[in-house]
Order: sequence, then C-alpha cells, then structure tokens
Amino acid sequence: MTNETGFFALLYRMRYISRWGLMRSSIPENIQEHSHEVAVYAHALGMIRREVFRRDCDAEHLAVLALYHDASEILTGDLPTPIKYHDKAIRTAYKDVERLAEEKLLGMLPESLREPYRGAIQPETADDAALVKAADKLSALVKCMEERKAGNREFLSAEAQTRAALEAMALPEVDWFLQNCLPAFEKNLDELGAMEP
Repeated sequence: MTNETGFFALLYRMRYISRWGLMRSSIPENIQEHSHEVAVYAHALGMIRREVFRRDCDAEHLAVLALYHDASEILTGDLPTPIKYHDKAIRTAYKDVERLAEEKLLGMLPESLREPYRGAIQPETADDAALVKAADKLSALVKCMEERKAGNREFLSAEAQTRAALEAMALPEVDWFLQNCLPAFEKNLDELGAMEP
C-alpha cells in the first residue's frame, strides 16, 4: 500500500511565489529563498539567546519553524503588506485563511506525519513565534538594504519602517544582531575579508 502525498511537491513550488508584489525590485525574491534566509536568522537569534544571553532556547527548532513559516503562501500567495495589515478585520481574516491553508497542507500528509509536521508549521509558543517573526523582519530589512545598495529608492521607507519595527520588539537577541551583525551587510566582499589568503 502506498501513502502517496503531494505535500513535498507543493513545498517545491514555493520558488514560484514572488515576494514584494507591489514594489519594483532590482533583485527578485521568492518565498523559498526567503524561507531559507528566515531560517538562518531564526537559528542565529536562538543561538544568540542561548549562548550570549544564557537563556534556554531550541535554536534548531526555530530554524525548522522558519523554514515552514510561509508554507501557507503556496496556496494563498503573498498578499501585499498594505492590504494584509490594513486593519484588524483583514489581519484576522487573513490569519484564518493562512490557518486553513496550513490545515490543507497538513491534510495532504500521511496521518502518521501530520502531527509531527504540525509542530514544524505552527509555532507552539508565543516566544517561538516572536523570534520567527523577528527573523522574518530581519530578512525584510536586509532585502531593503540590498535594494538601496543596488540604487533602488523604492525600498527606503520600507527599510526605515522595518528597522523601527525590529527595534520596537525590544528583544535583546534582535538588538544584539542589529548592533553586531547588521553593519556587515553594508560591506562589499573585500571589506568582509572573504578574499584574503
């Protein structure tokens, strides 16, 4: 007997969902690339929490949550931010749509895998959700910085708003990353020392 599932084939299609639909981007981005980047930042925030601030944290679980944080967009698409966050009613309705899409995806898995994958797709704690959200915003901030560096002024206000939102989170891990890691994103390859023997 086979347990054929389309779950992973749908995940593969994350590469076809473009981000920043209302913005003129110099550097195209899809949700597959974005999810990888968010996973790297979520893992980093977890490691910073655990190793720098000596607070218990499962950084590896955060990375997994981040890999799947936009999985529902395979079915919903990436709704532009001005619409998604326009008012509370739209935010609530969109969250409901995201949850239905997540359940549809989970329902495609063999029953023995559904609950384990639920823990990867839906954060179990508000603390985990906050760190993944911060990682998501870090990804957006770096995207805005890269667009600015490419000469694209389209992202200037988004950069300022995203940085302000990150600072307003008042998470010590995020503040540490902004102070100690983010400045390097302004440097070129030679300045980073990657080409030195």
